[in-house]
Amino acid sequence: MKDIEPIIWRRIQVPETYSFWDLHVAIQDSMGWLDSHLHGFHIVNPSTEKEEHIGIPDDEGFDDDIEVLPGWEFKIADYFSEKNSHAEYDYDFGDYWQHEILLEKILPGEAGVRYPLCIDGQRACPPEDCGGTDGYEDFLNIIMDPSHEEYEETLTWAGDEFDPEEFNPKKVHFDNPQSRLKIMLKG
Repeated sequence: MKDIEPIIWRRIQVPETYSFWDLHVAIQDSMGWLDSHLHGFHIVNPSTEKEEHIGIPDDEGFDDDIEVLPGWEFKIADYFSEKNSHAEYDYDFGDYWQHEILLEKILPGEAGVRYPLCIDGQRACPPEDCGGTDGYEDFLNIIMDPSHEEYEETLTWAGDEFDPEEFNPKKVHFDNPQSRLKIMLKG
């Protein structure tokens, strides 16, 4: 995650058969977000050497000049490689959470292992709709000060507890991306 110190990060393993939609769902699940906002990947297409925007096409659009390709139609293996190992992932165009995506390795799948898999990470993800990096900083200042006038209300809003340092990769639950896609396409 960009623009937050100390950094918040996740290391996940996903199948090479995944689409960008599937990767999006894995990122959402590993961060603990609710997947209730638009998202987009920005990555160079190795066959054209031009940056493409992949996510959920939006008829209303934030920028009419940018074509957004449907993530469920494009495989990550057609874009990511050792030579093309970086992408940007943006989530919630209001709060505007930016993430750097880095392909670290291509590994053979292990028999008996269910993917995706979160193998490491650090720090809790900011709560959904907290107001971006500035709002998250305000949120942390409030919940770290029990004498703050907004402490009780803010902590209740956050689910009655929040430890910004806590993250356990073993507690990450991954949803079925195809089930989520069906829900999204109906909605």
